[in-house]
Amino acid sequence: MSITIENIRAALRAAQDPNTGLDLGVSVKDRDIQLGGGRVAVALELGYPADAVKDQVRQIAEAALADAGAPGAQVSVTWKVAAHAVQKGLKPLPNVRNIIAVASGKGGVGKSTTAVNLALALAAEGAKVGLLDADIYGPSVPTMLGISGRPESLDNKSMEPLTGHGLQANSIGFLIDADSPAIWRGPMVTQALEQLLRQTNWRDLDYLIVDMPPGTGDVALTLAQKVPVVGAVIVTTPQDVALLDARKGLRMFQKVDVPILGVVENMAIHICSQCGHAEHIFGEGGGQRMAEQYHTPWLGSLPLTLAIREQTDAGTPTVVSDAGSEAAALYRGIARKLAAGVAALPRDMAGKFPSIVVQQPT
Repeated sequence: MSITIENIRAALRAAQDPNTGLDLGVSVKDRDIQLGGGRVAVALELGYPADAVKDQVRQIAEAALADAGAPGAQVSVTWKVAAHAVQKGLKPLPNVRNIIAVASGKGGVGKSTTAVNLALALAAEGAKVGLLDADIYGPSVPTMLGISGRPESLDNKSMEPLTGHGLQANSIGFLIDADSPAIWRGPMVTQALEQLLRQTNWRDLDYLIVDMPPGTGDVALTLAQKVPVVGAVIVTTPQDVALLDARKGLRMFQKVDVPILGVVENMAIHICSQCGHAEHIFGEGGGQRMAEQYHTPWLGSLPLTLAIREQTDAGTPTVVSDAGSEAAALYRGIARKLAAGVAALPRDMAGKFPSIVVQQPT
């Protein structure tokens, strides 16, 4: 029996992408399938950066085709990040396909460390990534990325992002002295952040990670309403006190119609560097239970380790300084789930259609 395009589609529909949980045939079109001379070739295009896992996806697809009667089928796997829809009334930024807010209901849960490592993990998968430090009162991204200096302005109107470990970045920390406090009221903070966001010449980004200020006050709420984000990630620690505030942060985004892309539980387990004893210092499983309660994706847990703190303080975060470590692998796994979640969102259709202008007859 000769294999047909429908046989190939059926085989791919029966195979699952391990990163999205979706079948591999969901985006395959007829033009992506080539038959002829006993040869079968299929082109798969994923919607998320997948440099580290594309061979795994290819092998799954080829095995499914072999089971369907097409042994030796050749499958090519590429990926392309599309722009996705933002809040009603807002427009995506030029040259930025997707903005992702990383937030927490309170400080001290490792939100900035998580944001920086997730940005680096997305970049490690091949994406073009930027990082905006939106914590005006406590900017930490310059230290964490090990970069300093002032953003350059080529036209006296906009700023060029600084670069650290391959990430484009901007922060109020680049514009004020390290020991100078930002003694500003809410409206000034919001204005400064909007300028950092919109007057930075971001260069062709797949993702811009925004490290949000802690809490659910005026600044965080205004940002959630004014920054055109595709979704938000909530970072928490397992203990009840942190979860109470994390729930408030999650609900804040829901109230302004921002999708929750997932929950990350930081400092979930501590492993002693001397004896290897594992202990849940802050409790166990709280973040996952919160994700289940609010029917949001569970992205994963991260450990409480001395190395993560030391590497971040030194300006060389775990994903780049210890790429082969278990912690780095956890960050990359969470980043892939996050990117896959973004890929499943509705596409941005702004600009896809011509503007319609209604003129009164003369």
